[in-house]
Amino acid sequence: MNVEPLKTAEGSEHPCCRQLSIFLENRVGQLLRIARLLEDEPVHILGLSVEAAVDCAIVRLLVDDPDLARQILTDAHFALSESEVLVVPLPDGKRGILSVCSALIAGEVNINYVYTVWTRQGREPCLVIQVDDVHSAVPVLLAKKFRVLDQSEL
Repeated sequence: MNVEPLKTAEGSEHPCCRQLSIFLENRVGQLLRIARLLEDEPVHILGLSVEAAVDCAIVRLLVDDPDLARQILTDAHFALSESEVLVVPLPDGKRGILSVCSALIAGEVNINYVYTVWTRQGREPCLVIQVDDVHSAVPVLLAKKFRVLDQSEL
């Protein structure tokens, strides 16, 4: 019996970025604590979103070095998860957000949440978009002539 060796899955074939979601108690000073942990490290917070409830909060961070940030925050005993997000530079004009969202909706891609970010390299306004299906969203955006940034382009 000829058995082929098992192969591992390759990395993603589409551009995307890694976002850290940190789960916090909703107490005074928690966001400051995160910022201070990263302050003396070679990690830059590029995007930030906070979703707060009465007793807890989710802080979503887009950073230029997610591996190092994850290690620092894990060592400090923060509960966190990591997810793929799309970072799309906004086209010129006042309807940039509308055009990006319209393209995704037309491609039947659900948008879970969005926040803005400025890249360090390009100094351009971008949308950070978390969608239900990254593999479907990227071709939709590229077909409509949008750029989708990779982690290395932040």
